[in-house]
Amino acid sequence: MSNYNNKDLNQFSDIFKALSNVHRLNVFLYLAEYCNPGEPSTDKEMRMTVGELGEGLNIAPSTVSHHLKELRRAGLIRMDRKGKNIECWVEQETIDNMVMFFQQSTKGGQ
Repeated sequence: MSNYNNKDLNQFSDIFKALSNVHRLNVFLYLAEYCNPGEPSTDKEMRMTVGELGEGLNIAPSTVSHHLKELRRAGLIRMDRKGKNIECWVEQETIDNMVMFFQQSTKGGQ
C-alpha cells in the first residue's frame, strides 16, 4: 500500500500527463540537460527566446509556449520573463519527489 494520499497522486498524475506528450517531453529533457536544476541558467547561451527554443527542437513558437505552460502547471519547470526572453529551469523539488515516488514504488516489488 502506498503512503500517498489522493492529493499526492493527483500531482503525480499531472506530472505524468505533462510528460506524456512527445514534444513536451523533448522540451523538458532539453531543459533538464542544459539548465541547472532549481535555478535559471547563468550561461548566456542558455538564455533564449521561445522562438529560438522552438527552432532548436523544430517546434513552432506558439506550440513551445503551450508546452512550457503545461510543464510549469505540472510543477516540472519554473519560468521568469527577462525582457523578450523567458528563462526556464527544471524544478528540482519535483524531480526529487518523482525519484522518491519510483524508489518507494519499487520497494514493494523486491
